[in-house]
Amino acid sequence: MAGKRYDLEVKKQVEALRKSGKTYREIREQFSIPKSTLSVWLGKKYKSLFSRKIQLAHLQRIRVIARASIRRARLKREQANADQGAVVANKIPLANIDVMKALLAMIYWAEGSKYAKVNGLKFANTDPRFAQVYMSLLRKSFLVDERRFRVRLHLHYYHERKKALGFWSKTLDIPPAQFWKIYIKKRSEKKRFRQNSMGICFIYYPGNAIRQELLAIGFTLHGILSNRSLP
Repeated sequence: MAGKRYDLEVKKQVEALRKSGKTYREIREQFSIPKSTLSVWLGKKYKSLFSRKIQLAHLQRIRVIARASIRRARLKREQANADQGAVVANKIPLANIDVMKALLAMIYWAEGSKYAKVNGLKFANTDPRFAQVYMSLLRKSFLVDERRFRVRLHLHYYHERKKALGFWSKTLDIPPAQFWKIYIKKRSEKKRFRQNSMGICFIYYPGNAIRQELLAIGFTLHGILSNRSLP
């Protein structure tokens, strides 16, 4: 069966494009002609068309296009993962007090003080979003006395103390009067530091009842999950 026939005018236009330095791919974007057909028409006549300099420039363009394509694919995968995570989060029954306590227990187990000699809840983190989640779950899971919260900030020389105090007070919804004296950590001015950091925030709440319950939830979940065949 004979292949598709192209008139002479098309062949002349294709040859002119090739002569001007266009690649087969660029020609095919304008003319839907198979690469094999283009090779038959132009392969021998323009075998040495591209100099090494032109070839390297072409490779450079192709690499830029390839990197952009890889980046788009990666961003698409990341967005799909983020969307799936949001779907899961929205399904969590946060109206259930036991679910909230379980989440709080995991957070405290990860970032809270667990030593027996420590009195009360002591949580520390640099991420204001994580601290907000901790405070929200704590307030919704237990009847707490807002006046008993205390906060200490550990800052570096480059932090503005008043700005950091105001930031954490607003983030945690705890008045500045309940913040202890700011501790300035010793650090060389020659060392690099993280941008947009507001230091380390330590949140303290007295009394062991809540702490003991949260740790019991965490330890019990560990016992259950470590002895159960997970699906």
